[in-house]
Amino acid sequence: MTPYVADPVYLNGRFLPLAAAGISPLDRGFLYGDGVYELIPVYSRRPFRLDEHLTRLQATLAGIKLTNPLDLAGWKAVVEQLIVTAPWDDQSIYLQVTRGADNKRDHPFPPPTVPPTVFAFASPLVTTPAEVRATGVAAITVTDQRWARCDLKVISLLANILARQQAVEANCAEALLIRDGYLKEGAASNIFVVKGGVLLAPPKTQLMLPGITYDVVIELAKSGGQPLEIREISENELRGADEVWMTSSTKEILAITTLDGQPVGNGPNAGRPGPLGEQMWQWYQDFKNTVMRKG
Repeated sequence: MTPYVADPVYLNGRFLPLAAAGISPLDRGFLYGDGVYELIPVYSRRPFRLDEHLTRLQATLAGIKLTNPLDLAGWKAVVEQLIVTAPWDDQSIYLQVTRGADNKRDHPFPPPTVPPTVFAFASPLVTTPAEVRATGVAAITVTDQRWARCDLKVISLLANILARQQAVEANCAEALLIRDGYLKEGAASNIFVVKGGVLLAPPKTQLMLPGITYDVVIELAKSGGQPLEIREISENELRGADEVWMTSSTKEILAITTLDGQPVGNGPNAGRPGPLGEQMWQWYQDFKNTVMRKG
């Protein structure tokens, strides 16, 4: 066990200490990044939208032509066991499936007799500190150099890693990915824009990972009567926005107040979290306490 990973972890049908877990160096996840993953937030030991996360896992497995190694009940049993044995009430459950370990390195799929590698563990779910949320964070824009199936939650994340590292080296919290003049998402988050009182959200396409928190924000906007447009957002619209937010299960609703060194917004509130972001954050907290923590 570490401060970030609880014992036991799950590996290929067994729950065992992290220190005892090991895979073959010929595993295709290690050699090729040939695999998928899923992250499930847990609040008060209740997994949030478990069925939706497992549906997304299935969609990604189908997208890379890898048979799901467990049925729905099997996955739920693994998740529930990890939740019960972890020391934290709020957790993040990580699931990973790779195409397994053949007896050689070769690009085509291994024979059907090669079993997939299934790994899962629990970590603490740590959200943004209040002092960071109060000021917002800085971000940069970068050219989106990922492949054309960003909707698949695969473990081949090198392009995202390089973009996020570029942000870190610029003392920023996130890199916003621009492709052909349009905003797609962050390196590790979804992005929302506010302009003229209207909330703008990029549409779900093959060039964006469909986030579960993204879905919650859309639902909360609709139920709260917030004007909303789901459409492509140009880079010019992004740079002229009144507010920009990043969203994820750990970031929740977090204002981006500086973009490429320039304050977001205009007037006396430029460079500060905006009112619609604050409203959405409150709606999200109410939803978390009344729905997420109740199962």
